[in-house]
Amino acid sequence: MLNYRSSLYALAAVLTAALAGCDGKGERAAQESEQGERPVLVAPARYAAQSQAREFVATIRPRVESDQGFRIAGKVVKRFVEVGQRVKAGDPIAALDEQDLRLQKEQSDAEFTAARVAQTQAVADERRAAELRAKGWTAQAALDRARAGGEEARGRFRRAERAVELARNALDYATLRAGADGVVTQTLVDPGQVVAAGQPAVRIAHAGELEAAVALPEAFAAAAGKGEATLTLWSKPGAVYRAKLRELSPAADPVTRTFAARFSILNPDAAIALGMSATLHISASDAQPVVSVPLSAIYNQGAGPSLWKVDGEGNLQLVPVTLVRLEADAALVAGGVKDGDNIVVLGVHKLDPNTKVRVISRQSL
Repeated sequence: MLNYRSSLYALAAVLTAALAGCDGKGERAAQESEQGERPVLVAPARYAAQSQAREFVATIRPRVESDQGFRIAGKVVKRFVEVGQRVKAGDPIAALDEQDLRLQKEQSDAEFTAARVAQTQAVADERRAAELRAKGWTAQAALDRARAGGEEARGRFRRAERAVELARNALDYATLRAGADGVVTQTLVDPGQVVAAGQPAVRIAHAGELEAAVALPEAFAAAAGKGEATLTLWSKPGAVYRAKLRELSPAADPVTRTFAARFSILNPDAAIALGMSATLHISASDAQPVVSVPLSAIYNQGAGPSLWKVDGEGNLQLVPVTLVRLEADAALVAGGVKDGDNIVVLGVHKLDPNTKVRVISRQSL
């Protein structure tokens, strides 16, 4: 009996040890399995055509706006126009004090009269010297002196003639006239002010084509001319005007980092006035399809942008992609992935190709 009981006890001890060993191995395997499968948040990639519909605040500006300035220096005595006034080409818009200019004109007239008299006398002396020389009654030197005096008198006469023209022009320049039909948008001088030659005095917006001036961000500047542009006035939201990019600045503003652009208004009407505020709508659809992914899905360690792709067995693969454009909270990428591939969208910097992952799905990208 004792031997039988001893055998049973020994068998129970062996079974207990074996079961304990199995339980330990199973727990370690479960821990290893749990540690090897890292949970990741994924979403299927969905290709779609790029939609670049954007809106920008615009201001109605004239295509040509120029500063009118006096061509001579002087003291402003009168300004004939105010801001908002319409002018026609040749209309007086400001005037300078003419007192000194009239004195210069009188001086040039007097010099012209004297030069004309001197020329008449020199020409007569030259003619008489030539007649005397032909008859042999005078020396050749006397004829040469008469001819030299005649040339000098003619030169002085031409110089006096030009001086009269310059003085007449200066007197005419004392009245500043509009260079084209348009609207006065700014007055830069007041009566009593002394101005230099060429200093801007009045700014005129030329009549004619109107434009919408906007500031485009760097990410959209290159595509601004490819889309269809329309314009709506804040004061008249029901009307839609077609627009076309005419001018794009080649350099960004150093402060705002935006590019100044001008859009021509193709079908303007009387409702559009200078200085109005408007909204410019630009819509474009590129032929190249792209995938929109969260910014957190982009993996870049100096070798270019990439995405982590997960297959059906939980294996990871790092695939390079082309970054098309960055937006506020997403990135548009192309290539590298196919439509429907599962993309890791969170925690990409903690992954490596040897990691086995457990997929947690979210909505499509």
